[in-house]
Amino acid sequence: MKRIIPFSRYFLPAAIFSIALTAFGVVGYFAKGFNLGVDFQAGLLQEIQFAPTAFRLTYNGQGKAIVSFSRNSLDIIISGAGVEGVTHSFPFASYPTQAELVRGLRGVDGLGVAEVAPSDTQSSWLVQSAQGNPQLGDEPFLLHYLTPDAAPVPIEDVRASLVSLGTVSVNVVGTPSERRFMIRMEDSEFEKSDASNPANKIITALQGSFGQGDVAVTSSNYVGSRFSKQLASQAGLLTVLTLLLILAYAAIRFKIQYAIGAVLSIAHDALIMVTFVVWTRMEFNTSTIAAILTILGYSINDTIVIFDRIKETRQMYPDDTSVAVMNRAITETMSRTIITTLTTMLAVVSLYVFTKGDMKDFALCLLVGMVSGVYSTIYIATGFVHFWEYIASKGKKKKFVAAPAKA
Repeated sequence: MKRIIPFSRYFLPAAIFSIALTAFGVVGYFAKGFNLGVDFQAGLLQEIQFAPTAFRLTYNGQGKAIVSFSRNSLDIIISGAGVEGVTHSFPFASYPTQAELVRGLRGVDGLGVAEVAPSDTQSSWLVQSAQGNPQLGDEPFLLHYLTPDAAPVPIEDVRASLVSLGTVSVNVVGTPSERRFMIRMEDSEFEKSDASNPANKIITALQGSFGQGDVAVTSSNYVGSRFSKQLASQAGLLTVLTLLLILAYAAIRFKIQYAIGAVLSIAHDALIMVTFVVWTRMEFNTSTIAAILTILGYSINDTIVIFDRIKETRQMYPDDTSVAVMNRAITETMSRTIITTLTTMLAVVSLYVFTKGDMKDFALCLLVGMVSGVYSTIYIATGFVHFWEYIASKGKKKKFVAAPAKA
């Protein structure tokens, strides 16, 4: 006969431990608050890449000239009143070096090309900046390049160059050799840094440390305060709606005590993750919300499996006490719980090890949530059901004893 593990012995200590841990998280929330990302706080989100300037383009011919850049080709599109629309295409396969590409570009009437990088620079190394207008004119439009063997830029140096702008968040994007960074500047810092145009202020600060023309802006977005508030309210509403739906499902599938236990279990998991995010000062953004909702789904799945086993065990052993049924059911599902959790963790650990930035934080939240999910299923959800049935049985005994005396 398989040995039954007395999980019920630790229901009360686990409840006390969970209350203390969640209270610690609540205190941390009111004392420190979340380290909000720009998703939930108005501000500027800018992705930059450290890449020297390859050449500059200007245009003084008829009509309008627009630069269209792709991974394999550089196109100059000329159109406008009195000009027949034409596209000058320069595939990198046909123009493998910068010298050949510049020679081809200079063949376009009105197009000025100022070469900056060495002539043997490969065309496939070109990087386009989102900074500036792709419609060419007197203002030079910059095209950058990045060699495959370029030395990584330390993130500490990037942060140091932006200290004068106040609180600015910097994260690595992609691999270190790509030299790409995501820079976040909150709305509240705009006035502090005296920045009428914060995007240009960031680039000026970076170019002052790393060299003029050596910073390419690959994307630049501003999140307004109205959007950030709406996103925060929708995230809270989505979490509450999830809890209500799970409550309704578990009440229909089992009994009300099981439904409340399931909701308490996943609410416990959400609070544990909030505690972790608050005290580690991890950035709270849409990835964090995704991790919390993922763990709620993972936890409720484990809880439903154990509740099903409790229901089956109660039918198989009708004479056993409630505690014995629960201990037997949890013990019988323990091997399934361990195998499922460990195999899932292998994938999440790989995600944590081989990724960076928000994805790394997402994986770390999942790891914490998985441990919490297994713990809460056994000691919070099942523990609450045991507590409910214990109180109910005490009430029935009192009623049974009082009935003959009343008669």
